[in-house]
Amino acid sequence: MYGGWMGKILRINLSSRKYREEKLSEELIRNYIGGRGFAVKILWSELKPKINPLSPENKVILATGPLSGTFSPSSGKLVVATKSPLTKGYGDGNIGGHISSSIKMCGYDAIIIEGKSNKPVYLYITPNSVEFKNADHIWGKGAIETDHILRKDHGNSIGTLVIGPGGENLVKYAVVITEYGRAGGRPGIGCVFGSKKLKAIVTEGWLDIPVVNLEKLINITRKAVDFLKKQSNYDKWVSQGTMAAIEWSQENAVLPTYNFQENVFEKYREIGGETMSKLYKIIRKACFSCPMPCGNIVRDKKYKIWSELDYENVAMFGPNLGIDNMDEISRLNYMADEYGIDAISLGNVIGFVIEAFKKGYIDETMTNGLKLKFGDPDIVFELMKMVTYRKGIGDLMAEGTRTMAEKLGGDTYKFAMNVKGLEITAYDSHSAPGMALAYGTSPIGAHHKDAWFIAWELKIGRDVVSREKVEKLVLMQRIRGGLFEILTVCR
Repeated sequence: MYGGWMGKILRINLSSRKYREEKLSEELIRNYIGGRGFAVKILWSELKPKINPLSPENKVILATGPLSGTFSPSSGKLVVATKSPLTKGYGDGNIGGHISSSIKMCGYDAIIIEGKSNKPVYLYITPNSVEFKNADHIWGKGAIETDHILRKDHGNSIGTLVIGPGGENLVKYAVVITEYGRAGGRPGIGCVFGSKKLKAIVTEGWLDIPVVNLEKLINITRKAVDFLKKQSNYDKWVSQGTMAAIEWSQENAVLPTYNFQENVFEKYREIGGETMSKLYKIIRKACFSCPMPCGNIVRDKKYKIWSELDYENVAMFGPNLGIDNMDEISRLNYMADEYGIDAISLGNVIGFVIEAFKKGYIDETMTNGLKLKFGDPDIVFELMKMVTYRKGIGDLMAEGTRTMAEKLGGDTYKFAMNVKGLEITAYDSHSAPGMALAYGTSPIGAHHKDAWFIAWELKIGRDVVSREKVEKLVLMQRIRGGLFEILTVCR
């Protein structure tokens, strides 16, 4: 077997509670490399057309890359993939932390999960065995609380993927959570976990990763790390992470505000990267083997809650909902993680509902008496609970903006901000047509991870329409959505 690959796939059947190891074929390595490549090939080959994403026939793929588990910089990502219950097409996400390296150190390049358990279960995977453990004691608990319980039971040297009540209740944009605040799988990976009664996956590995030439890997890694740390914006990155994009998006008029009706927010400074780093941040957090730690662990002043903030979540719970208070945004972000629901889609869905209420498509009889308006964090908090437990209008909100617009009718589709059913991430593209094209051509729907095109577009000009611009977008999609996803490295 080549250096970088462990040479095995682990296949787990939840219905029969059996598992087996399969050889990783040379054909799969040469043609698909890892990560998204493995996931797409396996799902395409094994899923029958038109299956229900929430049926036992659907499968979940966890796929590492050849650099996973080594000390190659920024190689701590894991691809999680399935047939999406939100878009009904291929859906995936990547998640950081230490779960990818832990799976690799268990001896596996990918894990295939199929079938459905007849009762709540979690998996405990080591190089020696797979255990199907009773999850009755953690079913119904939040994702963050569950992670704490699992680490108390198994120690802190584990990797984890857990779902919250959102996944259990089949919210179509439920995600998987690791390490108390890292989320992945926007197209509903957590929902598919819930449909299979799979509460969590715990891995504990200790095997070495095969490397062909360790000395060369060390030298290349040192050069890469030195290069990164010499960049002019390195200190700002480790201080603010992606939160620096609040100020950047405001400056460039692409900050989603009031359900994407506007693209600048008057009180952006109060919830920006500078404010966060100076007044709220208490810990800097990194994924496995990452020299560019971007995790912003904050403690708010009002509720005294620890939460991990990044740009997308703050933009969608802040300006997009008209909220300008960091304490409130931090609380909402924490609850989204605890519920195990994608903050981007949730911010979109709530923004859509508030706008629909203002335009008369929804009234108080549908909202349990709530008078919906932008800028009220308590209303948002209540709506989040309704979505998580599918209460009242929350049952419809749990289906996503596309389905909501189909049900409500009229012109609601005009402000249901999604592509292919996946809600748009936090870049307003009214005046960024290249970014809009990137959203429209992403294979999973509106996600910036396949082509964060907007920065390059603003440099050459928003109004430029040219073949060169489209070719650059295609190139970036091949690099970000192709190469990076296959190698499972951070951007």
